[in-house]
Amino acid sequence: MEIEQAKAIMEAILFAAGREVKIKEFVSSLEINEEDVITIMEKLKEEYEERKRGIQIIRVNDAYQMCTKQEYYEYVYPILDKRSKPNLSNAALEILSIIAYNTNVTKAEIEAIRGVNSDATIYKLIEYNLVEEAGKTDAPGKPMSYRTTNNFLKMFGYMNLESLPNLPKYKMDENQQIVIDDILEEQKKEAPNPEREDEIEEEKEEIENND
Repeated sequence: MEIEQAKAIMEAILFAAGREVKIKEFVSSLEINEEDVITIMEKLKEEYEERKRGIQIIRVNDAYQMCTKQEYYEYVYPILDKRSKPNLSNAALEILSIIAYNTNVTKAEIEAIRGVNSDATIYKLIEYNLVEEAGKTDAPGKPMSYRTTNNFLKMFGYMNLESLPNLPKYKMDENQQIVIDDILEEQKKEAPNPEREDEIEEEKEEIENND
């Protein structure tokens, strides 16, 4: 199959699917190997970027998707969805960061790092499809763990979690996750932070609003 024909077929698949299309799906449809799929798709991505169109092709983990460019969000969103625009508080962004850098982290671990109850904010992030349940852990009581979704990667413009900025401030374990005990030890040494009190009040309001 010629490259131009393959690009046209892939473009048609992405447009018709309206979702993330896995590399393996392209392999099955076009009957070519994964390396060829990635090479052709990356060329197609470059063409869209060079033409400066309102549409772009992004890679999310082992899949590709056709979508609008982020800078045109404010024009597209009101037409497709009449709901109020998601508003992420500082607390939500903080929890997102913790989960993104600590895949399969539990609520107790999140709260141990932050020092405040995080129930309402976690539920809100799940509602926005930025966070999802990752299954129960083997810890006592088998608490639920959480991870970020592909929607999180798309919203913040990352191909995968490995492309997140490095965090040199904290030590990473063999699984490339933050060593939580080290953070807790640092927090014990820190003086009370007035901004933290504001966040506590903010989360109390979120909990009251959800009740």
